[in-house]
Amino acid sequence: MAHPPELRARLRTAYVHERLSMELAAERVGVSYATARRWKSDAEAEGDDWEKARSVARISADGMQTVAQMLAADFVPIHHAVMEEVRAAEGVDPLKKAEALSKLADAVTKTAAAIGRFSPEMSRLAAANDCMKLFGEFVMAEQPHLAEGLIEAMEAFIPVLAREFS
Repeated sequence: MAHPPELRARLRTAYVHERLSMELAAERVGVSYATARRWKSDAEAEGDDWEKARSVARISADGMQTVAQMLAADFVPIHHAVMEEVRAAEGVDPLKKAEALSKLADAVTKTAAAIGRFSPEMSRLAAANDCMKLFGEFVMAEQPHLAEGLIEAMEAFIPVLAREFS
C-alpha cells in the first residue's frame, strides 16, 4: 500500500526535530519500522541526510552563538595571562616584547576570524532549518488545504537545502 507523502514528512519531523527514536517516530506516524528505515535511507540517497539534519536541528542560532562565546571565553584568559607575562617580564629586549605582542595580536585576529566563520555558517544552517519548520507549521495551521502540495514541494526541496549547507 502506498503511503501519502505527508507521512514521510511527519516521520522526518518526528525523528529530526522532535528527536524521537526511529521506532517511536514510526509508531507515531503509523508506519512499520522497516518502512521508516527505508524512507530514511531513500532520503539519504537523494541528498537528505536525516542524521546530519537531526544534529543541526539541535543547534539553534542561539546555540551556535553560545558555542562561539565559549570559544572566545576560553581564549580570553589565555590572552590575558600572556599579556601579563609580557608586561611583567624584566630584562627582556623591548623589541622581543613588541614581537611577542605582535604575535599575540595576530592570534587574537585569527581566533576572532575563526569564531566568526564558525558561527555564521552554522547559524545559516540552523536558521534555514528553523525557517522550513516554521513555514510548514504555519501552512498546516493557517492553510491546511495547501499542506499536501507544500509537503511534496518541501520533500523535493530538502535535497537542495542539504546540498547547499553540506
